[in-house]
Amino acid sequence: ESLCPCKSGNSYYTCCMPLHYHKAKAETAEELMRSRYSAYFFRLVEYLVETTHPDTREPNLKAELDATIHDTNWYFLTILNTSKGGKEDKVGKIEFTARCYVDGEAKELQERSRFKRYKGSWKYMAGKTW
Repeated sequence: ESLCPCKSGNSYYTCCMPLHYHKAKAETAEELMRSRYSAYFFRLVEYLVETTHPDTREPNLKAELDATIHDTNWYFLTILNTSKGGKEDKVGKIEFTARCYVDGEAKELQERSRFKRYKGSWKYMAGKTW
């Protein structure tokens, strides 16, 4: 049993996999964020589209992801800070660093992501990178 790529320390089978296969819903913004990172890791385009809030989802998001998802190999996630995003919250923010390789070159993405519930489920709104 392999550890989940989201670095939770749990197995993929009990961590992000149930979310990816619609067997469970993220209870917190951080759970959704981690599952989205794992979806990038496993290149699960449909899941990334589904978990983007309809208010901020670009019409060409799926095509864009299909075209670019194989260009990046993600390998490490670090959650730096969370604000709200709990079981009772309607919004949340998560700051994280994600490491990857693009064309064999090591890169680091630092992002502050915003999450908001939509029909009861956590969704990704937008992120600021630097």
